[in-house]
Amino acid sequence: MDILVLVLAIVLFTVLAFKGISALIMGPLVSIIVAVLAGLPVYQTMLGPFMEASSAYVKSFFFVFFLGALFGAIYESTGAAKSVALGIVKMSRGKFTASIITIITGLLTFGGISGFVVFFVIYPIALHLFQENNISRKILPGAISAGCWTFSMIAPASPSIQNVISSRVLGTPMSAALIPGIVATIFELAAIIIWLEYRTAYTKKKGQFFNDPTLTPLPESEDVDMSTDKLPNFILSLLPILVIVLTFNIWPDIFQVETSVLLGTILALILFGKYLPGVGLERLINPLNKGGLNGVNAIMNTALVVGFGGVVKETSGFKSLVENVLSWNMPPLIFVAIAVAICAGAVGSASGGLTIAFQALSDTFKVMHVNLEYVHRIGVIAAGTLDTLPHQGAQITLLNLCHLTHKEGYLDIFVTQILIPILALFIVIPICSMGL
Repeated sequence: MDILVLVLAIVLFTVLAFKGISALIMGPLVSIIVAVLAGLPVYQTMLGPFMEASSAYVKSFFFVFFLGALFGAIYESTGAAKSVALGIVKMSRGKFTASIITIITGLLTFGGISGFVVFFVIYPIALHLFQENNISRKILPGAISAGCWTFSMIAPASPSIQNVISSRVLGTPMSAALIPGIVATIFELAAIIIWLEYRTAYTKKKGQFFNDPTLTPLPESEDVDMSTDKLPNFILSLLPILVIVLTFNIWPDIFQVETSVLLGTILALILFGKYLPGVGLERLINPLNKGGLNGVNAIMNTALVVGFGGVVKETSGFKSLVENVLSWNMPPLIFVAIAVAICAGAVGSASGGLTIAFQALSDTFKVMHVNLEYVHRIGVIAAGTLDTLPHQGAQITLLNLCHLTHKEGYLDIFVTQILIPILALFIVIPICSMGL
């Protein structure tokens, strides 16, 4: 019965997320239900384990989210993100359209820009390119989101929040398990490109093109300005991204992720400030307000999911589940992958699931006497698997943005962001087991 409470909580979380209910509501609501069913004192549980887990997450990662959102807002408002996208598009000369979109989103998110910001920046550009090359719109969501949540997220030295969480909880470097991480990154990128190019050719062979009458129709289209005349220089637009990635990796004793992102944001303002729209101080105030609100909203959504994990950790069902799993004598690295993937799938969040798993099981991982660098890298990869089940808020947002249903647009999301990362685990776990 105790374990059934956890199953019910996961199912309820999934259903509510699929219905579009915010994590700000789901986190506390499902936590209260778990406390009641598990026989925990509700008031004490919510003010105790729930708030302790939530507040600890905010304390540890607030400035990563906040400064990252400010950086993203500056890049969006000044057109620097669009400049990077269009610069890469021109270099591709109209070839490999879907794959190029994925590479662009991967580069932007690797540079510290939130995936949600990238969605809205890239969508009109991607839509224009798909129309120009007469590619079926059903591939569009997979092409956009694959770059945000796969290779750019798991790469060693990436400033992704998942990499930061693993580093701080486990005390490992951002480049932990370098060789397995590089192998996984290359595999995911290559496999995604192969899949997207196959899908592009397949849909054309089946007579499925941009104006496919079987898909949900687009609203009246707006012209997309593909000119770079009023945008920052392409090369200059890459500079703050490079500064962020290089400073905290080359000088980790001087630069934390937060200070590197702050430095990149200041540099972006210096380089691109003249491109901010509006007049007077409002030119600066508007993007900063937008970025600040986005950052707070993002971390609170995740923190309250982590609070739910704090409540789950207190239940007898969770303790019984951990004891049962450990009694199976499962190889430690496989245990890490399964535990993180299940937690991420349950809450529809890679960062939330990773935090829940690592905070609840980090002592267990240490008892297993496994190299924590391998736990770090496998955990980050596993977090990017089941988090992308159909109830994930990011995918629902993207499908709505693309004016497609799950039936029309989810297949490529599933393959690129669940199946391929799972295959990456099958490659990386043996490499880690060999001690490479």
